[in-house]
Formats: sequence, structure tokens, C-alpha cells
Amino acid sequence: MSRFREEIAEQVAVAERLLELGAAAASTIGERIRETPHRGFVIAARGSSDNAALYAKYLFGVRNQELVALAAPSLFTHYARPPRLDGQCVIGISQSGESPDVIAVVEEARRQGSLTVAITNNAASKLAHAAELVMSMEAGPELSVPASKTYTASLLSLALISQSVHPEPSFAAALEAVPHAIARTLERDDDLVPLVPPLMGPRAVVLGRGFNFSTAEEIALKLSETSYVLARAWSIADFEHGPIAIVEAGLPVLIVDGKGRVASDLESVKSRLEAKGCRVLHLFDVSGLPEELTPIPLAVLGQLLAHQVAVARGIDPDRPRAIQKVTRTW
Repeated sequence: MSRFREEIAEQVAVAERLLELGAAAASTIGERIRETPHRGFVIAARGSSDNAALYAKYLFGVRNQELVALAAPSLFTHYARPPRLDGQCVIGISQSGESPDVIAVVEEARRQGSLTVAITNNAASKLAHAAELVMSMEAGPELSVPASKTYTASLLSLALISQSVHPEPSFAAALEAVPHAIARTLERDDDLVPLVPPLMGPRAVVLGRGFNFSTAEEIALKLSETSYVLARAWSIADFEHGPIAIVEAGLPVLIVDGKGRVASDLESVKSRLEAKGCRVLHLFDVSGLPEELTPIPLAVLGQLLAHQVAVARGIDPDRPRAIQKVTRTW
């Protein structure tokens, strides 16, 4: 068994540990956000963490009615023209905590007097030292290059912070149900077998909307880095504004479905694609979690699928060519 698959299986324990050990940090962060006058959030991240930031855009937008912007780190590094961040809560997300451009955003935000938060799996990292407040992912060492447990831990960390900012009993209960939801998802490996042959390459489209637009992006990334499938993700709203012109008979299209308020839109585009002869694949949630939390089990399901595709193609998912575990960009 690959390290990637082993670490996928660890996510139940990671979620349980984070719910227990991360509660105090989330409470402190939430209290500081409530106490500090701010106009919204700016989030700096790269890779899988950038997809977690996209999740936060919907999570904080819907649950907390906060405006979220995703930082352009090159403004802080190459162009040396950082925007004014006064009145923003700035969050850096990085599993290693060592990405120089993410660190640069948080350092500049703190210099400007903004409230800064680091979400990282390394509490001794440069990012953790740069930020005023730290939320540890509690995922333990992640050795496989593709992120699995650190990705879902970052989503759960964001959800804990969101809950701390605006507590809601029903959402608190749903958070406690996340480990069980992951466990149920890990039992669905066999359900994914029919989806593997259409995703053997060379290309695929992954569609989602709302909370699970981030999941579509993350699954496309996993297929690309573990299996070398040229996978491209879109929100279905953006897809219908132009890219749908690429569809043709036989094109594999994976639809990520967390139900909720966007379910009718997903069904509508699915019907259109099937009429065009596309090979429409349906990745759906059965966890019973509210839509806001379905990106966690659906990401796990996507990881399982990416692993199966990699194995079917004879590729070692632990060591994708041309990339390393810690990527340092400026």
C-alpha cells in the first residue's frame, strides 16, 4: 500500500484529534476576530491550501457573512507593492508553514497592524512564528507528496474557526459528526471502481459549485499530480459561460455533488453533458452532513479515486515527477 493511501486512511483519527486539541485555539482565534474591528478576510495559500482558501470564501461568506479575498502573493514579493491591509484579518494556510510567499503576506499584514492567523501542520514553522495566532492542523507527519490529511484538516480548522466566530448548536453537532462521515467515506472504495476507466487519461473535466467548487479544484489537482491526467476544474456557472464549448462525445466529466442549494444546477448541467455524449461521472456525498461540511468527505472520496487511477495507470502516487513535498515559491 502506498503512503498516500495510508495517510488517506488516517483522516478519521486526524479529525478526532483536531476536534479535541484544536478547540482551544479555534476559540481564541474566534474571540480575537469578534473583538477586532475588521472589514473581511484576506487568505494567502498555495496548492491544496489555495483550494482550502477557496472553501473559506464560501464558508465565511455563507456562515459568517464576511467578504473573503484570496491574496496575490507576488504583489508582496516580486512586485514589492503590497496592498493596504488595514481592517483585514489575514490568514496564511500552509501544511509545511515554509512557503516564502505565504509567509511574506502574513509578515506584511502583521507589520501593517492587521490581525494575523496561521493554519499549519508545523507549529514551529516560519509561518507560525510570523503570525500572531496559530491553528495547528494536528495531522502528524505527512510523507506522501500529495496532500491528503493536511487538506481535510485545513478545511476542518477553518470550519472550527467559523463556528467560534458565530456559534451555532446545530453546526457544532455537525462538526462532531465529521470523523464518522470520513469513516463512512473510506468504506466506499468499491463504489469508485467504475469511475476509474474513463479517467485513465489524457484529460478530464471536474465540475462543482458553491462549497464544492473548492473540492472540484482539489480533485482536479489530485488527478493531475498523482496520475498525470490533465484535469481542469470549473464552477459549473463559469463552465456554462464559455468552456462548455470543449465538450464532445466521450469527454470524461466528473461532477462533485454535495447536494444543498446548488443541486438543481448540477443536475441541469449533467443532463446537458449526457445529451452531448460526454462520459458523465457522479461523485456524490452520503454523509448526512450539512452542505457546508460536505467538502471534507467529498475530498476524501476524491483522494480515494485519484489513488485508484494512479494505481491503474502504474504510477507511484507518493512520488509525482517534477514536484517535492515542500514547494518554496516567491
